[in-house]
Amino acid sequence: MQPYGLTIDKFLDHAAKWFPDRQIVGGDAGRVATRIDYAALRARSNRMSGALLALGLAEGDRVGTLAWNTQHHLELYYAAMGVGLVCHTLNPRLTTAHLAAMMNEAEDRVLAVAVDLLPLAREILPLCPSIEHVVVLDAPLSDAEALGSHPARVWTHEALLEELGAECAWGGFDENAPAGLCYTSGTTGSPKGVVYTHRSNYLHTLRALQADAVALTASDALLLAVPMFHANGWGLPFAAPAVGTKLVLPGRAIDGASLARLMRDEGVTVAVGVQTVWLALADHLEETGEELPALKRVLIGGSSCPDALIRRLEDRLGAEVQTSWGMTELSPIGTIAPPGTTGDARASGRPLMGLDLKLTDAEGNTLVPQRGILGHLKVKGHSVLDRYYLGESDALDTEGYFDTGDLAMIDDSGNLTICGRAKDLIKSGGEWINPTEIEAIIGTHPAVRHVAVIGRPDVKWGERPVLIVETQGDDQDPQALVRLLRGKVADWWIPDQVAEVAAMPLAASGKIDKNRLRADYAEGRILGERVAR
Repeated sequence: MQPYGLTIDKFLDHAAKWFPDRQIVGGDAGRVATRIDYAALRARSNRMSGALLALGLAEGDRVGTLAWNTQHHLELYYAAMGVGLVCHTLNPRLTTAHLAAMMNEAEDRVLAVAVDLLPLAREILPLCPSIEHVVVLDAPLSDAEALGSHPARVWTHEALLEELGAECAWGGFDENAPAGLCYTSGTTGSPKGVVYTHRSNYLHTLRALQADAVALTASDALLLAVPMFHANGWGLPFAAPAVGTKLVLPGRAIDGASLARLMRDEGVTVAVGVQTVWLALADHLEETGEELPALKRVLIGGSSCPDALIRRLEDRLGAEVQTSWGMTELSPIGTIAPPGTTGDARASGRPLMGLDLKLTDAEGNTLVPQRGILGHLKVKGHSVLDRYYLGESDALDTEGYFDTGDLAMIDDSGNLTICGRAKDLIKSGGEWINPTEIEAIIGTHPAVRHVAVIGRPDVKWGERPVLIVETQGDDQDPQALVRLLRGKVADWWIPDQVAEVAAMPLAASGKIDKNRLRADYAEGRILGERVAR
């Protein structure tokens, strides 16, 4: 058979040849800001590849992106990956320290940044000496701004394309070459980088397109409300051109009103994002009486979604809701509820071909039987992490399975239900919060004897953190404790409830008993005082 490298560039090549007129639409607060077809996008991306090479970049070099879901960001995806560069997506919701640490470990040579994120870039760049060029996205030719004393040359995307853009050959490198780099947000200590290869992304795309998964077609219009800095936008910037799907990119604004207008005007049939996005959209539709007649399916990921909430969303949105579970380390789709699934069977869905699951006990022994029992979830497959970026040893067990850190159950039909984290991380709005970092900062207050952060259920966000303290001396002002966190953790990490206990419950080991705290809070024995974040 013919050799045929499984590289990302082939998706956009395919779309440009066979679906040249299908569109990519970029939104700005619900209004269309850009509109381009696949043929033109491919031409621009290819010329941008030539521009990146003209800057002196070579295969394997990292290009950082600090950006939203826009046409320019998508062009840069394919421009970098098409010539063997590594697209390192960065989450602008993280702290300056976290972002700088990731960029320095990756040794990014170029930073592409959305024009409205330039203030954040100015804070980061003094800490990142490896950056040689800054490319300002989503801005006209005249809007590039100086970055203080940092020596990096500043371009706008359009100026770089106009001055150095040139056609060049895509592909030609090994399919196992790195294509993307995404960090796990630093929620288990230091941030950990996950490197996606062209082969893993290619196979992940084929898996996502299965009829029992995302199941996109050329007749669909896809709204990508999941950020492109979240595990390559769940791989959908690859899946859409692979089948000629119209792609709608909302930009930064994903409020209910903006999404409703964009989805209605562009005839969106499939929409993807975390449940908080769809709750906001449902609230807007309920208030205004608007409808989205073209919408057929909404895919939810990031946090578990109770069936009652799913039914409410389906009622308000007038579309079927598909649930899913995944991780950055899985590229990220793990399981997904097939279209037409109802009830508990769609809790987190079933695994697709190319991914295997197993449950173990706490010591790593495979459980027998596997169905109907709670266990530690491990996964194996063609787009599952082998080792972290720069890791000296692999992250797998002796059978080649990766430990997700989740507790889960599998029913008799193979449907997965995530039952919580093996550790104490809090998942809020589809992103992880590390209680340890919050506890360390609050613990510096001289009046605080013990501190713990637990998660409480939240209809909108999935979970929210509650700060619980045992203090000495005079009563402490909850607002003062919260102020300790500002500027040291991301704003959305900050607890919106603070509770004080007379004595912190301790386990036999002498450590704080968080299980007891969760139970006491749930049963009303600990009352949290609301504080402004």
